[in-house]
Amino acid sequence: MKHIILLGDGMAGWPIKELGAKTCMQAATTPNMDRLASASVVGVARTVPDGYPAGSDVANLSIFGYDPARYYTGRAPLEAASMGVSLESSDVAYRCNLVTLTSGNGNTVMKDYGEAVMDDYSGGHITTEEAHALIRSIQKKLATDKINFYPGVSYRHLMVWNGGSDKLNCTPPHDITGRKITEYLPTNLPDGEGQKTIRSLMQASVEILQNDPVNLKRKSAGKKIANSIWLWGQGRRPAMPTFKAKYGKTGAIISAVDLTKGIAVLAGFEVINVEGATGYIDTNYEGKVEASLKALERLDMVYLHVEAPDEAGHTGNIKDKITAIEDFDSRIVGPVLKGLEKFGNYRVLVMPDHPTPIEIRTHSPEPVPFLIYTKDDKPRKKRCFNENIKNDPDAITFDQGHKLMDYFLDKSIEKQERG
Repeated sequence: MKHIILLGDGMAGWPIKELGAKTCMQAATTPNMDRLASASVVGVARTVPDGYPAGSDVANLSIFGYDPARYYTGRAPLEAASMGVSLESSDVAYRCNLVTLTSGNGNTVMKDYGEAVMDDYSGGHITTEEAHALIRSIQKKLATDKINFYPGVSYRHLMVWNGGSDKLNCTPPHDITGRKITEYLPTNLPDGEGQKTIRSLMQASVEILQNDPVNLKRKSAGKKIANSIWLWGQGRRPAMPTFKAKYGKTGAIISAVDLTKGIAVLAGFEVINVEGATGYIDTNYEGKVEASLKALERLDMVYLHVEAPDEAGHTGNIKDKITAIEDFDSRIVGPVLKGLEKFGNYRVLVMPDHPTPIEIRTHSPEPVPFLIYTKDDKPRKKRCFNENIKNDPDAITFDQGHKLMDYFLDKSIEKQERG
């Protein structure tokens, strides 16, 4: 049997007044997911365990079937795996965002770093080509024999600190959009150190970046400039069994995001890169579908990840988030289902990884809806696929989200045993 996971990152959310107290999933037109839900096993899964950050790292680790309590060490080490950056036992990896900071009056020229405001966690969704040039400048001027910077995709990059500390309290930049950064700068935990080093790197980056030719060109074009790095998501190299060793199956991931690709690399999955996969609403949906179906011809499983709904949630853009959800339905779910018809038997899991509510512009830890459809399943009842699945009397619940994978792969899924 072939298995495919269709993951709409951050699709879930909270009711919005402007939408008549509906969520974006409820307001979106999603005939393919609704049709599937009507013939599927449905339920909710808690992908973010209590006490863990409500991030895509923890949530996708759970969906892959790995218990975060055993395998989660931080976000950045997962991204390092995707980027091919090998971590020694003494290395600590940090996620390095290119961000836009402004002064109190909205000016991007920093006079008082401590008074800066987090204007944009993505540096205006800077292009990968532009970002690589900026990271090269940072590497040239801030790297040492212990600290190095590695370019990633768009605003998402990496810093590795040999012999460094991971005992800091660091805040994701997308959690503090519109706020002064003063209260959110990295801080030592009781048993840690390294605050001075991390803060000095972040502050020093402003002088380098704000006058870089890339940013001067962006500014003249009326675009936001990426005038600072922001370090967070730190951790050391995790040790995980491969998916083949754990479940006896081969797989591949198709994603524009290093984080999810990193989890897949550690799980022993192939990483299939699709040209034009941007991680936003302009991504190459059709290319992702084509690559997924082709990979399924020779592998047991494909994990097709779409970042666009999450990015729209972070920017607080209701229209873009609804568009991203509808595109996920019409340009991913529908075409994948049609393409799966050529396979003898298959099973599909559709779900978000976590909510990204418009109101807070960041992730929240509530359980998320899922559906599991097996080829030739017949309609059971008319359903819409959204957060209200939790109220369906036939919904099953996985309080430990990592157990959903066991259920998804179970040949006796029709028994609908509760997690």
